[in-house]
Amino acid sequence: MTHDFESFSDQDDEWLSELETRAIDLENELFDWREYRAREQAESRARERAESVYRRSAMPGPARATFRHGGADAEPQLREVPAAAVHTAARPASKPLPPEPEVQPYSADERTRTLIDQGRPSVKRSRMSRGRVITIATAAGIALVTVLVMVFFRKGPSWPASVTTVKGEIATACQNPNVASEPVQVNFACDQATNQILWIFALMASNDNPNFDDAKSGRLGLEPITPTQGGEVAWSLNLHHPYNPQNPIDSLTVAARAINNIIGGATLTNAKGAPAVQPGLESNPANCARYTGSSAVISRAGFPDVCAQPVSSLAGQAALVADAYREWVVGATIAAANNVAVLFENANNPGDAQVQAILQTLPGAR
Repeated sequence: MTHDFESFSDQDDEWLSELETRAIDLENELFDWREYRAREQAESRARERAESVYRRSAMPGPARATFRHGGADAEPQLREVPAAAVHTAARPASKPLPPEPEVQPYSADERTRTLIDQGRPSVKRSRMSRGRVITIATAAGIALVTVLVMVFFRKGPSWPASVTTVKGEIATACQNPNVASEPVQVNFACDQATNQILWIFALMASNDNPNFDDAKSGRLGLEPITPTQGGEVAWSLNLHHPYNPQNPIDSLTVAARAINNIIGGATLTNAKGAPAVQPGLESNPANCARYTGSSAVISRAGFPDVCAQPVSSLAGQAALVADAYREWVVGATIAAANNVAVLFENANNPGDAQVQAILQTLPGAR
């Protein structure tokens, strides 16, 4: 490769040298042609002046009267005087034309240097000066950089502005220490790597509107459960005031605990005081195979079963999110659950074509 590069460079040098030689030859020819034209024009002007003098000297002059001394009755005799004599007597002969100054040609190196530094002074320049070329090139470069910066940093597709607000509310809601499922302590909803499930569920259910009010279902707030159901969950969260579904912090806290219970199950106390185990999505070995690649589960008396392997892959998490959404929203379709999985997988890529299409279907999107 080095040999090819050196050969390529040598060819470029020869090509550039040939171009430079041809440019010098053309400039020499142009200079000689100018000298020839200058001499021809000078000779033409000299011939024109000589011919003008000759024409003036050849013009016929007026006849002059001559007198003979004689009698009184003698009449003047007209004698034609040669025009040349009249002309000679009337005006002095024209001065000879001064010789044309001899043009001293420059050497080839001087002409080349003058051409490079000053251009061609005797003709209208067809090329811009070096300074102007540099100025225009600099301006063009600045314009190009500006365009590239605008293209690179221009605001592209993004999530609705409400998502930023809800993310801040999630940070507050997830500070509650009781949002993890009991007793296995699954906290998928508030884990730093997966807590987008909360704002995505709220986005799908109510377009992140804490004042959402569905007259048909009676649902209020961000989470798709009735105020009564939310109140039943809220008692275990030690909320600082009675549960309010249209308070976004309360609503998100209840949603986090409900989602964690759906995934990890819960152990409750029945009317007789005995524990009542409610299994979650991770209590099913087939589900664990989908989420983790392994069907192994951990079983303990009085505890819901959970997957033995963590749900760590993005595809496994998306499958878990889709199943949780169908449990969270009673009657949710498979298509809606798949849309939620797409949003979850593209939480950092709102410009995805599927994401933008899904956003157009949200409540109040239009």
